[in-house]
Amino acid sequence: MSITFNGEETGNHQDVLREEINTNTDPLYRDEIPSVNLNNEETLERNQFPVTNNPMKINHRLVDGATSSKGSVTVMNIMNDIEGNLGPILDYAEEPLLPLYKACASLENIIDDLSTYIKMALDETPEKPFDELTIDESAAIRLYTLEWKKPYESLYTMLNRTLKDESREKLRPYFKYLKLLLTAIVKLPCIPPLSVWRGVTKNLSTQFPPGTTVVWWGFSSCTTEMTVLENNMYLGNTGSRTLFSVEAINARTIRNHSHFVNEDEVLLLPGTQMIVQSQFSPASDLYIIHLKQVRPEQILLEPPFEGAYVYPKIQRQWYRKKRFAIPIGFLFTLIIGGIIIGSVLGTRPRIHTAASVCTHPFQAPTTYATGNNPQAAALGHFMTNNELVVAVVNSGDNALLLLSVNADGTLQNPRSYPIGYRPSSSVAADFNNDNKLDFAVSHYGDDTIRIILGNENGIFQNSINYVAGNRPVSLVAKDFNNDNKIDLVVANFGTGTVSIMFNKGNGMFQYPVNYPIGRRPSSLVVNDFNNDNKLDLAISNYDDSNVIILFGEENSTFGIPISYPVNGSTSSIVCGDFNNDNQPDLVVTSANDNIISVLLGNKNRTFQPYINSATDKIPFSIIAGDFNNDTKLDVAVVNTQDNSTSVLLGIGNGSFQTPTTYIVGYLPVSVILGDFNDDTKLD
Repeated sequence: MSITFNGEETGNHQDVLREEINTNTDPLYRDEIPSVNLNNEETLERNQFPVTNNPMKINHRLVDGATSSKGSVTVMNIMNDIEGNLGPILDYAEEPLLPLYKACASLENIIDDLSTYIKMALDETPEKPFDELTIDESAAIRLYTLEWKKPYESLYTMLNRTLKDESREKLRPYFKYLKLLLTAIVKLPCIPPLSVWRGVTKNLSTQFPPGTTVVWWGFSSCTTEMTVLENNMYLGNTGSRTLFSVEAINARTIRNHSHFVNEDEVLLLPGTQMIVQSQFSPASDLYIIHLKQVRPEQILLEPPFEGAYVYPKIQRQWYRKKRFAIPIGFLFTLIIGGIIIGSVLGTRPRIHTAASVCTHPFQAPTTYATGNNPQAAALGHFMTNNELVVAVVNSGDNALLLLSVNADGTLQNPRSYPIGYRPSSSVAADFNNDNKLDFAVSHYGDDTIRIILGNENGIFQNSINYVAGNRPVSLVAKDFNNDNKIDLVVANFGTGTVSIMFNKGNGMFQYPVNYPIGRRPSSLVVNDFNNDNKLDLAISNYDDSNVIILFGEENSTFGIPISYPVNGSTSSIVCGDFNNDNQPDLVVTSANDNIISVLLGNKNRTFQPYINSATDKIPFSIIAGDFNNDTKLDVAVVNTQDNSTSVLLGIGNGSFQTPTTYIVGYLPVSVILGDFNDDTKLD
């Protein structure tokens, strides 16, 4: 779905996502997008049942402050700044590698009932552990994951408290166990870089301003699924909570050696150094802080044995895993490329200096209330006073909202206009040639297109309704027959057609002309793909996993559909010149496969085979622009399941750099682009 202003498309996404998630009435989303509720009470089924007769159902390691017999959680109890007094973790590596019983002997007088849990860990460990670990090594990890019966504190609680203590001497009784535990953990392969989650039952937002360097000195248990932390047994949905989203580079998954055999627990090692990227609050008392792990300049954790790799080895290989596709060798490429770019750009105007070419071109988001189930947003100007305005259609409220933009980029309170049932997409243009802004809105719920003509000062008349195809989801507004009147084209998700509605010139439209194009068209864009001065259409088909090209013909008709296959179920499409050859190219999002596919245009009316780039979970809407002023076209992708937006900077040859991800609001479905604060930078 999309909203456009003055005939220029600014964003696309699929049909009424939020309605489909909440009602599960359409197979398009029934199985693909889990419902995550950050604002209301919710009970989630949890399958964390151990293999022993002594069940432990809750893994408290994922949340700091979930249980505590030592008082409230403090900031220093969770992490410490790199400039603090804590020294690196050394000397333990000199200890001999011992069986688990002997490695824990010095802890018998420190940790209650330790021998019972050592026996439990050994009993649970198979004779041939995974990852070529020994029984004692695997059992050492399993012992770390065990929860002691109340009122006693677990081993992991005591160990992590000591790791965070300023006195490294207090850690000495743990040295032999640390030797065995870390020997086992570093033998596990580093999983490819990805984002993981960790929770704290306090509001720590003021302690983590963007740019701050922090170190987590304890072992940090994380999860790849934010829904786990929402469970009422963990963070829940009420009270002060802080979620850390960590871009990890040396995490290990310990599921094969954990007491919690059905949980994908990811472990960060002591001495994990990170930089705060951004933070925001999507709900009352909920704060999300985005951290990015970096390799420390000094040794914070000594490797447990010679030749051990605390961090992954640098290899000439690209890894793809879950949320991020990050090249391990990218650091060196960036350094070398930075030198070359710096020398070249040094002679260019200031707007193209190397400083503006960055991997994080956006600040942390600011959130504004709109209404129930916003489906699409757009940016444009009222023609009478050039007022910048954001337009939003709300499927839950059946309303069109207009939010005026202040000079500093902030938004005013919305003005609401009632429209039809379950609006899905909108375009804005002057449909009756009176130099006033009008709207056309598609309605997924009642299969109509409503034309809303504007009066003076942003006041709108009653709508004029037209019957469309079944489940219209995407609109574009252009003059397709060169009569200086803005026409409409709509993609009908239910009937598998696109319909063109020619404008009579007075805000009235002719009956739609329908063109079958495939199964479940989700999004469309307009361009002249064959340089014949006639507008053509490109449509993404969700069920057919393809892109359809309809070339404009004489007499304002369209030719036979031409299909280009792409990966997965396509949800959104955008057009631009991504390889600087003056030919229009296409990029489509594949919601199921977590990728975008690039189709580069040729000069002979055809497109090259698609090239894929990884994004985050369920990429749903996409937009293109030059975000970092390097004259190469970039894209921003909304990732619905991850509650994020990924920015992929263009390289200039049709491919993209590793995505930089920004955490945004709950279940995002649309993205727009513009200069909100008049600083010549795209927002």
